[in-house]
Parts: sequence; C-alpha cells; structure tokens
Amino acid sequence: MRKLRRAAIGALRCGVVLCLATPVHAEPTETLGDAIALAYQTNPTLQAARAQQRATDEGYVQARAGFRPTLTGTFGITRDQNQGNLQLFGTPPQLTNTASGSVVVEQPIYSGGRVATAVDAAKADVLAGRQGLRETEIQVLDAVIQAYVNVRRDQEQLAIAEDNVSVLKRQLEETNARFDVGEVTRTDVAQAQARLAQAQAQLSTVQANLAIDRASYASLVGQNPGTLAPEPPISALLPADIDAAFDAAERSNPQLMQADYTERASAARVAQAKAQLNPTIGFRAGLTYNGGNTNFSVGGPEPNPLKGFQRDINVSATATVPLFTGGLTLSEIRQATERNNVDRINLEAARRQVLQAVSQAWNQLLGARAELVANEAQVKADIVAYEGVREEQQVGLRTTLDILNAQQELENAELALVGARHDEYVASAAVLAAMGALQAETLAPDAPRYDPAANFKKVVHAPGWTPWEPAIEAIDRVGQPPAPAPPPGEVLKTAH
Repeated sequence: MRKLRRAAIGALRCGVVLCLATPVHAEPTETLGDAIALAYQTNPTLQAARAQQRATDEGYVQARAGFRPTLTGTFGITRDQNQGNLQLFGTPPQLTNTASGSVVVEQPIYSGGRVATAVDAAKADVLAGRQGLRETEIQVLDAVIQAYVNVRRDQEQLAIAEDNVSVLKRQLEETNARFDVGEVTRTDVAQAQARLAQAQAQLSTVQANLAIDRASYASLVGQNPGTLAPEPPISALLPADIDAAFDAAERSNPQLMQADYTERASAARVAQAKAQLNPTIGFRAGLTYNGGNTNFSVGGPEPNPLKGFQRDINVSATATVPLFTGGLTLSEIRQATERNNVDRINLEAARRQVLQAVSQAWNQLLGARAELVANEAQVKADIVAYEGVREEQQVGLRTTLDILNAQQELENAELALVGARHDEYVASAAVLAAMGALQAETLAPDAPRYDPAANFKKVVHAPGWTPWEPAIEAIDRVGQPPAPAPPPGEVLKTAH
C-alpha cells in the first residue's frame, strides 16, 4: 500500500495527467492548442463578433459613397382611353399612349466637409470594431484556457479521491482483521468506516464537479474533452514586474484602444455636425425623352407610344447655402459635442479599469505562486509524516485514528496542490489577458487565423469606386483641420 501511495504522489508532483480509467483503446491526447484552434473556428461568440465587424466595415464604404456619382434612370408608359361624346359635345373617342424616359447623373463636388468627416468617423468605427473583436477573442481564449485547466484539475482530483477511497478500504480491511484478533476495539473500526464514507462522499462531489466543467468545456470548444495533455507553460510570456505589465497594457490592451478609437469617431462626428453650416456644391446632368401618339378612332390601329419623342438635355451646377434651420443644426452640434465628452470620459474610465485589471491579476498571480510553493512543501512534509505514522502504527505506537488523520491531511494537501497549480496557470493567463497579450497564435500556432482586414480590403475594392474620387475627397477636405495622430496600433489601409 505504501508503494501505491508513493506512486500516486510521484505522479501528482510531476504533473502527469491521471486518467479516470484505463481504456481498452487509448484515446488520442488533446492539447490546449487543439482546444483553442477548435474554439477559434467554431465558437458562436467569436463568429457573431466577426459578423458584426464585417457589418461595421460596410459603414466605411457607405460613407465614401458620398464622394461618388449617382446614376438614375426612369422609364414609363401611360395609356389613356377617353370614350368621348359625339351626340352632346361632338368629341370622338380618343386613345392616347405616351412614353417618357430620363437618365440623370449627379456628382457631389463639395459637401462642406460632411462626407470627409463621415469617412473619418467610419474609419475610426472600423478600427474600434477591430479592437472590440480582439477583446472578444481574448475573452473567449481566456475562457477556453480556464475550462481546459478546470477539467484537468478535476481529473487529477478525481484520481486522488479514487486513490484515497482505495487506501481507506484497505485500511478498513486491516482494521477489521486486527479487531478480529483483539488488537483494536470497535471504536477503531467505526472510525475507519466513517473516514471511508467521508471519502466516498468527497469522490461523488469531485465527479459532479468534473461533469459540470466538462459541460462548460463543450459549450466553449464545441466537443467534450477527451484525454487532456498538460497545458504548455506560459510563464515565459509574462513581464518581469508589474510596471512592465502596466506599460504593455497601455500599448496594446484592446479595451483601452477601442475606447480611444471610439472617442476619435465621436470627435469626427462633431466636425460632421459643424459641417452642416457650410455650403455644398454639386453637378447634375440629365437626358430626358418624352413622346406619345393619339388615335382618334378607338377601333383603329393602336397608337405607337415610341413615336414623336422630344429630347431634352440639361446640365447644371448647384450651390446650396444653409441660412436658417430653426436651431436644428446648432442642437445637433451640441448633441455631438456632449457625446464626444462621454466618450472622452469613458476613455479615462477604460484606462483606470485596465490598470485595475492588471493590478488585480498580477497580485492574484503572486498569491497563487506563493500558495503553490507552500503546498508543494506541505505535500512533501505530509508524505514523510504519513509514512512515519504508518510505521509507528505497525509497532503499536500510533492508533488507528492517527493513521486516518495522517491520511486525510495528506489527501487534503494533494488536492490543495492540484488546485494551486490550476490557480497559478489561470492567474498567469489573466495577466496576459489584461495586458492584451493573450493571443491564439502563441498557444495554437497551427490554427488558421481570421484576419478582419481581409474582408475590409474586399469591400473597399468592391465595384463603386471612381478614379476621380481622391480629387473630390481632397476638395471636400479644404479648410478641415488635420486629424490627430492615431493611437499606437493598427492602421486602416484604404489605398486603392
């Protein structure tokens, strides 16, 4: 029994995955990278966030449409039959067919900056959306890591609980044998029975926890966990100290960067509202055809509506100057300004939240590391104590209760050590998540990547772009103040 105990402890201390049962055919080992890759491709939360980002990309295309011409065409045929009245008024029946068609081209020349500022706002929206997508990816990735290590922890704790039940069964058998020969009393047997019942109840609790965590894993990853391999080390990805973690979060935390881009978008909308006070200039060209034919005899040949067309060509340039809007424009400017104030305040709130998250995660990591060291020392000491009490009991220096207490203390220390390893890994992942450095490509380098810029490039280069668009944009930006430099991070590439 002592050899069995040492083998179980040795496996625990080496971090070996303890299986629930030995299968007839060994299951393929599933790694954390496999779980992340599968969740990256199938997780519905990620899929929805990506679809939302693709919808946001279209906002940029729609904003740029203000620089582009519009072409509209209309065509219609009208049939009018008048019965007339020969007896009273001398008017014969008439059948009239008329047709008309027109083609109109309109090209904005100068919108007063409305379109240019709308493009700036849409550009910031796209960049903010990408950071929101990064934040969603980090949250899902962190949840997958936690679900993975939860299942691994439960599997190891289940193995410990099963081993504890086995040891206590042997202890009860040994106690019964000693009771039969009069070496111990009925009290010793009752104590062994009570500890075995307690261990079996604990085993049931661990089994229930494992079933719950397996369900959480399946909801995130898309399949039930199999034989899970030890999670890869991530301590090398962590910064040296908390100050370095703060600096990294300031540079790359997606929540903070999204708030920054959101504030820039609302600032652009303030300029867009102010641009409504400026005049607009546009160009319009139209070609119109009107024709028709009247037949004074209803019973005669059908009149041809395509005869007798008149052609009309008109070209115009229009300048529109807003003079009075009843206070609407000024109200919209004030409204946009206050919304920008909200986003500016939210930016500072996001910065504080990020710093708080980094600080909390870092201190949790320090606490988990200290607890891990202490639990490792406790397991080593409890192993020595258990073996000593076991030897002393054999020679009558220890009671049955002493060996049961030593057994329970050792099991509790083993369970605590498994939990401490779990907590240390989860805290490490939380620090990386707060920094914005928890990336799927680090833990699952072979998984296919989703690039939101690919869809943006596709929709920007979709049909609709015109070669004179850059010139119209340059004209529309006349008098517009230069945009502030973007925050460190992704740059939106829009070149055609």
